[in-house]
Amino acid sequence: MGEALKTVFYERHVSLEAKLTEFGGWAMPLQFPTGIVQEHLATRIGAGLFDVSHMGRFAIRGEESLPFLQHVLTNNAAGLDVGQGQYTMIPDSSGGTVDDAYLYRFVEDEYLLVVNAGNRGRDWSHLESLREQFAQTEMADRTHQIAMLSLQGPRSKELLSAVIDAGDLPEPMRNALSIVTIGGACVKVARTGYAGEPICFELFIERHDAVRIWDGLIEGGATPVGLGARDTLRLEAGLPLYGHELGLDPEGREIPLFASGLSRFAVSFSPLKEDYCGREPLARQFQALRRIMDRDYSLRDDLPRMIFSLELADKGIARSGDKVFRGDEHVGYVTSGTMVPYWKSGGAGIDSRLIDETGRRAIGLALLDSDVRRGDTLEVEIRGKKARATIVPYFLRSDAPPYARAIIHHLPEEDTISVPSVEAFRKAGDLLDGAIENTIWRQQECINLIPSEMTPSPMVKLLSIMDPVGRYAEHKKIKAFAQAEVSYYQGTDFISRVEELLAEEIREFLGCTQVESRVVSGQMANMTVFSALVDYLNRSDRKSEQRRIRKVLNHHIIKGGHLSSQPMGALRDYVARNPKTEKAAVVHFPGLKENPYKTDLRATGELLARHRPELIILGKSLVLHREPVAEIRAFVDELDLDCLIMYDMAHVLGLVGPYFQKPFQEGADIVTGSTHKTYFGTQRGIIASSIGDEDSRFPIWEAVERRAFPGAVSNHHPGTLLGLLMAAYEMNHFKDEYQQKVLNNARAFARHLADCGLGVAGDPQVSYTETHQVLLKVGYSKGPELARRLEENNIVLNYQATPEEEGFTASGSLRMGVAEMTRFGMETEDFGELAQLIRDVVVDRADVRNQVSSLRKRFLEMRYCFSSDDLEERIQKLHRLT
Repeated sequence: MGEALKTVFYERHVSLEAKLTEFGGWAMPLQFPTGIVQEHLATRIGAGLFDVSHMGRFAIRGEESLPFLQHVLTNNAAGLDVGQGQYTMIPDSSGGTVDDAYLYRFVEDEYLLVVNAGNRGRDWSHLESLREQFAQTEMADRTHQIAMLSLQGPRSKELLSAVIDAGDLPEPMRNALSIVTIGGACVKVARTGYAGEPICFELFIERHDAVRIWDGLIEGGATPVGLGARDTLRLEAGLPLYGHELGLDPEGREIPLFASGLSRFAVSFSPLKEDYCGREPLARQFQALRRIMDRDYSLRDDLPRMIFSLELADKGIARSGDKVFRGDEHVGYVTSGTMVPYWKSGGAGIDSRLIDETGRRAIGLALLDSDVRRGDTLEVEIRGKKARATIVPYFLRSDAPPYARAIIHHLPEEDTISVPSVEAFRKAGDLLDGAIENTIWRQQECINLIPSEMTPSPMVKLLSIMDPVGRYAEHKKIKAFAQAEVSYYQGTDFISRVEELLAEEIREFLGCTQVESRVVSGQMANMTVFSALVDYLNRSDRKSEQRRIRKVLNHHIIKGGHLSSQPMGALRDYVARNPKTEKAAVVHFPGLKENPYKTDLRATGELLARHRPELIILGKSLVLHREPVAEIRAFVDELDLDCLIMYDMAHVLGLVGPYFQKPFQEGADIVTGSTHKTYFGTQRGIIASSIGDEDSRFPIWEAVERRAFPGAVSNHHPGTLLGLLMAAYEMNHFKDEYQQKVLNNARAFARHLADCGLGVAGDPQVSYTETHQVLLKVGYSKGPELARRLEENNIVLNYQATPEEEGFTASGSLRMGVAEMTRFGMETEDFGELAQLIRDVVVDRADVRNQVSSLRKRFLEMRYCFSSDDLEERIQKLHRLT
């Protein structure tokens, strides 16, 4: 071993018969008698104890310590409160890496910087040369005075807690710190580590106390682990190692700091850092990264290669320095590679457990050309032969504590959801009386024409008040469980099955691949998508203030646009400000001069070319025509726009199909909607998509699911979810007849109104409407008054501002929809009778209340729903349970 340095634990390593090796100038255990594989596996299922005292430890104090650290490190040291640590980098002036490091702030007036063993001398010299600019800073090398242990693995917390005499473990958050007493010794504890374990600690101990703490942890059941398993563990976790993923590449060139996925998150451009060493080239790398992630390689010279994870498909073990090819093109080198063991899992979802069976797989990290993509199949040249390898997102997931779980790619996912299982009294009476009176009026005396409303079928209503109405059923996909849904409540198997079946029905109805049904309104659906898009756009930078959507194209609210798609509505917190106008960066679809309710496609193409939006929102609340989805898709493709085409189908969701339009076949990326308008379900929302899991934009859908829960909703109202499933069954069964009848009735109603001498908006060439809606023009600002007058005559509709009006108080139109009354059996000639009654109220101010009530009483039985005859026994049983 020559003159290699020895840690305070050296004699313990010798007594345990460790195989020693020189590393970074220190005599260190490469492995213990059980071997690297067993040490790796023991850490993953128990607790591995690592001697990491060879690493450098610099204490930094003084009045200028923070400015000094801000200048010499990449991360924002000003963000550290006492009790916090952060991963950081020591950059050089060219944007390369002198070393990667960890900065800890255990106490108010001192920082502790931990660096790599082999770089300690060079790091010290580099930092000392820069410290000259900060005279009020002191730096001391405490490497030999402070020992350092790393305790990693699912049993680590148990073992460490057992030996603590006083003080508490750090808060259960990564990078949290605390100070405890163990056997009378003061020990600084950090929730950090280099093994990919969710339960992990690093201990800083005065040298004279260190050995007995080692002994106590070993006696408690910790497994001593050497450098060999430490390397396989960090490789399986995808963590960079200086000299491999950081430093110089196999050709002797500096590896840009931003090449490493973890390292780039250790870089801050906060104004609090001002100008620091390497900031300008790092900023260039950062800009290059952002463009590369958007498949723009115009700045690739600043980030020519990046680190990717490779999983070998053929036999062989990739080693550092092996060349990687894409076809005959040399695209980079393996930087780290080996065969790693892993514990296999049994069961599914939250019931998944590591079983007493292991496997091995060949994996590696590689520095590759920046234009390779996840999922690409490449070849690694191993000893003169080429072996196939796939770029994968990760090898290990740590998001299901206490275990880190190996992720073996390209295996089918398992189905994890199964089917199971005396004043107050007066007030209560008044409420019941009021509800009875209102229900009789709306359901037996009124003609309901509000296009955003729908009466659910009897069975839908009944199911919506069954037991799930009072339950919670929060759940989330966990990558560590192969994307299985994990429920945070018990007793939810039936609800989970309902949600799964609902997704199947909606996928069939819409012709899509992805469905998120937990959102409880159309507005929430939109807000969830906006939030998800912001999350996606910021995927390359989680440290800076999250940027908003730069430009949005939508329908203005006065031109029929949805409130939920406006800056005043759900879009407000997600759209950027236009620096020129100092208003929301939103532009609006132009309407045709001769028919402002239809989009001017020529002008729209010009707007898209000029503004290049990141989000296009189709869909209106005043909708007389199909949205030009296919035409917009053609524009987007022609202009090569990187944007999301979203269709808010709140009003027309129930019309999706051959008689109206098929949004996904026409090119929509995302569809949102309300499920209680033309889609005759309960009051909820949905989000649907055709983005598949092999699509490079699939992270958008993953963000949608995250922003649905826990982002937008906690309790997602399982009662109405149950009712919605019954409505989905009804919709899929009756949709052809229902949709044709709705569209025919709307056109007939519009023609009848026009025949009565009333002003109907829209194109007469298509009978004024292509949807369920009809718009009646009644004169500037007269809409609210006439809407009230019609309500007094039992005709319920709403007033509507049109493109030429300043706002809803100036509304000159009435908006009507035929879907609800179509379900109650009204035919085209019945809408003719209704048109005459409306004319009598609007023109003659007639009182037609009785006539309207009589008309309604002919249509009290709901259609396009299942009859109760076949299901009567079960329905009666449900009634008895309510």
